[in-house]
Amino acid sequence: MKVGLLFNGQGSQQAGMGTDLYENLPGYKAYIDKASAILGYDLNELDQDEEKIRQTQYAQPAIVAMDAALAASLKDAGLTDVVAGLGLSLGEYPALVANGILTFEQAIALVKDRGQYMQEVGDQNPGKMVAVLDDNQDMIVEVVEGLQKQGLQVYPANFNTFSQLVIGGVKADVDQAVEALTEAGVKKQVELPVVGAFHTPLLNEASEKMATRLAGEEFGAGVYPVYSNTTKQAFTAETVKDTLTKQIVSPTYFAQCLQEMVDAGVDTLVEIGPAATLVKFAKKIAPKDVTKYTVTDFASYQKVVDAINAEKG
Repeated sequence: MKVGLLFNGQGSQQAGMGTDLYENLPGYKAYIDKASAILGYDLNELDQDEEKIRQTQYAQPAIVAMDAALAASLKDAGLTDVVAGLGLSLGEYPALVANGILTFEQAIALVKDRGQYMQEVGDQNPGKMVAVLDDNQDMIVEVVEGLQKQGLQVYPANFNTFSQLVIGGVKADVDQAVEALTEAGVKKQVELPVVGAFHTPLLNEASEKMATRLAGEEFGAGVYPVYSNTTKQAFTAETVKDTLTKQIVSPTYFAQCLQEMVDAGVDTLVEIGPAATLVKFAKKIAPKDVTKYTVTDFASYQKVVDAINAEKG
């Protein structure tokens, strides 16, 4: 068995996430309590707050803490055949904790600041994001780049699958792009419930602050590859600062990275986080014979642990 771990990013959060894990897994609880001490507030309590959990500055550390704590709990329970990791945007932080490039404490402290930077910039410079559902992604990029040449601020942001590309930018400019793409033959486009245009130049100020924040950090070597959404290459201790800085304003290439993992021999995917989102992408990218699990709560955690231990005999 060759396991690839997939880590949820922002947007997967929801009130009540992690509650039954906190109540049933002492190891998981210890990590969440450790994160609370670093953050200066009760993370388990915040996870129940529907209003706060939607805010970037709170959502980011909450997701990273849950993802990383759950990955550690799965490892303790026997999930040791991990050969690769991949996180969607913010999910790269817990992926880097799981492979040893970041420490848990380091990741929580970093995303506490990252979330605040992005919240502030998003409030000052609000944007819009729309998922464009069409397999002709070259055409979508061409339309968007044509609008950029006219002075519009709209950009390709997330290549989630080979038939789902999220665009983002200034609200009015994204609206114009939606009209242009409809005229070009796109049948379905879905607005996303976000206030900032993540992974676009609208977040430049947050990226610059993150560069300064990362400057004094030191990193581990990593025990297996974690693929970067930004570069489509595996992170190294030498590239992590530059990559995590550019990540905020650069498109994500989740689909291409997942294809790379599968091509490298991963035969089992385990998604970790508050919601089942990445497995939906994986079903459109990875072959059917690649086993796919999602762990979002204690019941699904127990199911995966039982399945993996049974396979090991």
